[in-house]
Amino acid sequence: MAPFHRLASIFSTLRTRLAAPYKGEWIGDPLRVAIFTAKFICFAHLTVEYSYTVSHGVGPSMLPTFEVIGDCFVVSHRHRFGRDVMVGDIVVYNIPVNNNNSIGVKRVLGMPGDYVLTGTPHSYHSESAANTRKDLMLQVPPGHCWVVGDNITASRDSRIYGPVPLALIRGKVVATVKSPFDFQWMENSFKKVDDDDTIER
Repeated sequence: MAPFHRLASIFSTLRTRLAAPYKGEWIGDPLRVAIFTAKFICFAHLTVEYSYTVSHGVGPSMLPTFEVIGDCFVVSHRHRFGRDVMVGDIVVYNIPVNNNNSIGVKRVLGMPGDYVLTGTPHSYHSESAANTRKDLMLQVPPGHCWVVGDNITASRDSRIYGPVPLALIRGKVVATVKSPFDFQWMENSFKKVDDDDTIER
């Protein structure tokens, strides 16, 4: 066992000699500490803004996809500013009509150039509403998207404050976390309809 003890002693001595010149540098050099702190803050900011974060939503607007209270979800910030966002995706965004940077979580129903209905579907049942239905059609303008909650009767969304600028998109929900042992990836269940597809009425 002697060779092993000798080897351990050599490594211990080497570590002590290498560390000796740097002892006290961090305490004695406030500038070095400030630079390290600034780098750490920048790294944390980049991680939060451009990587993944875990958030939670409160409210009934996304029932039954998310519960009223308690559901957590993973947000991919790679999709900020609407990058690679498609109709059917759930996005996190800054609500455009609030000055306190309130965050919304809604499903995208229209991207730039798409036509969307600006009202609530169940309001079209009357004959008078049906006659004006064509006036409720809107083409999403460039650089914007149209978001609506899954629980459409209890949601404040684009039907109230209009198209959301893609610049306000903070990310896309990619997974739900019910508990540490219940993790589920989110899938876009919307199917793209090609022009050649036959739509049955």
